[in-house]
Amino acid sequence: QVQLVESGGGMVQTGDSLRLSCAVSGLLFSNYAMAWFRQAPGKEREQVAAITTSGAHTGYPDSVKGRFTITRDNNKNTGYLQMDGLKAEDAAVYYCAVKGKISKRYGFWGQGTPVTVSA
Repeated sequence: QVQLVESGGGMVQTGDSLRLSCAVSGLLFSNYAMAWFRQAPGKEREQVAAITTSGAHTGYPDSVKGRFTITRDNNKNTGYLQMDGLKAEDAAVYYCAVKGKISKRYGFWGQGTPVTVSA
């Protein structure tokens, strides 16, 4: 059974940092690309970071570029999202997801961890 479990969310103030973790089990993590998504109330889900299987390549939208960093530790079957300089608009439920090498879509998802940012 594939499981993705996010942790590390919480309530912070503007400008603070948070590090989210995504523990993956039930599959060979090193064979799967990984991404972080977020969804705020009333808004569409947005991909905020992606990383290749080896971790050699990453990608971010302009909204978080320079503030968020995605990494992974394949030995620990865990992915991370370091979020610095948090803004009020970063508040959302954050989800991690993985997809196989030949997949076009992310097929396995975590349950989400909430991030609240107050002024």
